[in-house]
Amino acid sequence: MTEHPDPDLARLQRRLAEFAAARNWQPYHTPKNLVAALSVEASELVEIFQWLTPEESARVMDDPGTAHRVTDEVADVLAYLLQLCEVLGVDPLAALAAKIDRNERRFPLPGAEDQQSEH
Repeated sequence: MTEHPDPDLARLQRRLAEFAAARNWQPYHTPKNLVAALSVEASELVEIFQWLTPEESARVMDDPGTAHRVTDEVADVLAYLLQLCEVLGVDPLAALAAKIDRNERRFPLPGAEDQQSEH
């Protein structure tokens, strides 16, 4: 396995696209199929935590075998999400930034409204 120092999102998306293209997988990478695969991988991540107590779930990365499974499933979820974004033309970082902005307006800090009315 090759080490890739400081991978960025665009580089990872390119690598995923090149990997799929080299195997002629593009016809299968439709939005519907990618969303289904994303859901399956997210469910596999959920499965690891399913019966753990909150305390056990907080320590899940302490066990190397479980940590490896969590890391692999996180990678699978991110890979399918990035491939979906590529196919749909969504910039995932811009989408996240916009969503955080909307959430900050939607859920202001407690007391923030009182401070604004005092000015």
